[in-house]
Amino acid sequence: MRKAGYLLIAVGFLAGSWSAMLDQAAVDWMWFVPALIVGAGGVALARLGASNEGQAKGRVRSNMENLRDALARIVDTAAELDAEKESITLADLHQRIDERFPADLNIFVEARQTIGHVYGLKAYAEVMNEFAAGERYLNRCWSASVDGYIDEAHEYVGRARDQFTRARDVVGALEGAGTSR
Repeated sequence: MRKAGYLLIAVGFLAGSWSAMLDQAAVDWMWFVPALIVGAGGVALARLGASNEGQAKGRVRSNMENLRDALARIVDTAAELDAEKESITLADLHQRIDERFPADLNIFVEARQTIGHVYGLKAYAEVMNEFAAGERYLNRCWSASVDGYIDEAHEYVGRARDQFTRARDVVGALEGAGTSR
């Protein structure tokens, strides 16, 4: 939007200059006024674009913060669940997953596109590969718990924790390397 505004400013300036030089004795107002309006519209559009870019940068920063915080809570919750797994009944295991994970998983999923905007698609794929595996393992743990397979449920709690930890570490490495585009 900002570039379109600059283009309109340039077109308005050039058209106004051209209309002013057509007749050395007087300005042709039929051409000059529309050129002035186009230029003024360009200024307004450029300012609006700059304002939107500032808001977008704030939104990206906020999304990355939300994503990082949600991922940290997911890792902590998975680690707690893994540590408690021996003392939790199968019936309670899937209920605890239902109680503890959905809010943070949703926050992460809503903000995940920001990784691609900030770090590029390769980085997005790396993070999402680890995160999606963690989510699949968590779902497998939930299913095993519901179906009564205690050994499988306990195994996949640990696997989910490991994958979510890897996702967090990839995000941390991206931020530490400062590889934003």
